[in-house]
Formats: sequence, C-alpha cells, structure tokens
Amino acid sequence: MGRGRVQLRRIENKINRQVTFSKRRSGLLKKAHEISVLCDAEVALIVFSTKGKLFEYSTDSCSMERILERYERYSYAESLLCLTCTHPVVNLQGSWTLEYAKLKARIEVLQKNLRHYNGQDLDSLSLRELQNLEQQLDSALKHIRSRKNQLMYESITDLQKKVKASLTS
Repeated sequence: MGRGRVQLRRIENKINRQVTFSKRRSGLLKKAHEISVLCDAEVALIVFSTKGKLFEYSTDSCSMERILERYERYSYAESLLCLTCTHPVVNLQGSWTLEYAKLKARIEVLQKNLRHYNGQDLDSLSLRELQNLEQQLDSALKHIRSRKNQLMYESITDLQKKVKASLTS
C-alpha cells in the first residue's frame, strides 16, 4: 500500500521542513544523475537552501560553467530572435548593450578564476570548489611538466647531434 498524495504547501514545522528539504534534495540530485546517465543528457541543477547554502549537480565535474554558458548563449539567441522580430532598429543597440554586459560579466569571471589560480580570494570557495580547483591545477602542472620534459629531451637530442657532428668532422 503506497502513501497518499502529499498536499503541496509550506511545511510550518522548521525541523520537518529541513528534513523534507534534505530528503527531497538528495532525491532530486539522484534523478538529475539518472537522467544524465540514462539519456546521455547534459544536466545542471542548482539548489539554494533557505539559509543560502548552495547545492549543485552537473553532468561532469567541470561542466557546470560550460552548461551555464551554453544556456546563456541559447537564451541570448532566443532573446535576439524575439527582439529583431518586434523592433529591429531599437533592439540592435539593445543587443550590443546586452553583449557588452555579457562580455563584462565573462571578464569578471575570468579575473576571479585567475585570482583563484594564483591562490588569492580562496576564502569564498566551498570544499568542492577547492577540490575542483586543485584538480585543475594538478592537471595544468602535469601538462606543463610534460611540455618541459619534451623540450628538454629535444634540446638534449639536438646537442647530442651537434656533438656527433663535431666529432665526425
């Protein structure tokens, strides 16, 4: 025998409300994961608790930003279609203003990321964000070491060729 239909209204008891939020949040995150795996869909889920705590899920560890950028591009394109249909001349300037605002916001995000990569302004980051930043830095460090080793190997090879050439001549 299943449970009856739950009436959707605010739960007045603060403790019951928190317990329900926690259970439903985990269920929602589970469903987001399931739809991403089963349907090969890109999913981004953002939930803020009443206390302002952030809970998020994205298909891959670093794809939240990519999915949000994709969403912005899509909604921007949709808004441009609507704007150009109604007021093409007025909306051309509006689209440039919107583009400027988007680029300015993008620059701020990139500057914030650069500060984080330099080890600055880390106090505002959550544990998950710090772990993600650490992974990105580890990956970058491995790439840099690989490139350095490749250049050193090429340099050594060139020097060995020059030594052989000087000995044979």
